[in-house]
Amino acid sequence: MQLSGFTDEAGKDLATQIKACKELGWTHLSARSIGGTNIHELSEDDFRQAADQLDEAGIQVVEFGSLIGNWAKPISSDFDITLAEIDRAIPRMKRLNTNCVRIMSYAMEPWGENQQDTERFRRLREIVKRFEGAGLQAVHENCQNYGGFSAEHTLRLVEEVPGLKLVFDTGNPVFTRDRSKPEPHPWQDALEFYRAVKAHVAHVHVKDCLNPPEGSTEPEKYTMPGEGQARLLETLKEMKADGYNGGFAIEPHVATVFHVQDGQEPDWQQCYDSFIAYGKAFEAMVRSLD
Repeated sequence: MQLSGFTDEAGKDLATQIKACKELGWTHLSARSIGGTNIHELSEDDFRQAADQLDEAGIQVVEFGSLIGNWAKPISSDFDITLAEIDRAIPRMKRLNTNCVRIMSYAMEPWGENQQDTERFRRLREIVKRFEGAGLQAVHENCQNYGGFSAEHTLRLVEEVPGLKLVFDTGNPVFTRDRSKPEPHPWQDALEFYRAVKAHVAHVHVKDCLNPPEGSTEPEKYTMPGEGQARLLETLKEMKADGYNGGFAIEPHVATVFHVQDGQEPDWQQCYDSFIAYGKAFEAMVRSLD
């Protein structure tokens, strides 16, 4: 079973990210940002140095967490932005020898408004086609995007976009309303979501968290693996029974890296320590399946 993680949650600089991998005994990482900049937005010199640094450390990139179609981009955004991101991502993925790129299906519009389904499908077909043409696989994450509205929405994407596969995030359903069910739209059930989409899952992101308190404006609360409402251990058991043989990438979100105010710098030592603790806790959970 291949374990990795989004190491930009352990450290901003690549040296610290590599250090975290080595402390956990991992030979792979999930690449997203270096120095606070996404891989496909780095300068050519900075990317070249990063790729060489990974080679020297003997660390491989198992997936590329791109910004393509992500939760920050509305479907009305200029598609040329997306196409340019693809053009920059492809040669960098080739250099890093990774064939898996995480994409999304553009930001959710307020429920009840026009989601422009047809335009989303058109864009994703073109995105997948361009990566396929380079021998690369686009995988869609169930996050704060159209495909995250429900498992049914994700399956609609798979149906409408030939060649699309999925990266299943275990924690995102916990704080996302299930828009396939009647009002008041209950929180999604992570295990039910997995069961609905499992035939298309090629990779897994590991998060755990607690629902936002009903009637409050507080956000979801991220937890150590197995301490939240993602039904993580149950899901892992089912994945094993189903013969899932893809990778797992931890994406803890438990430290200050994702919870600081604009302009503030995270406590990077806390981030590093919590990433290591999370990785060890998840490894223990995986070993308990044997």
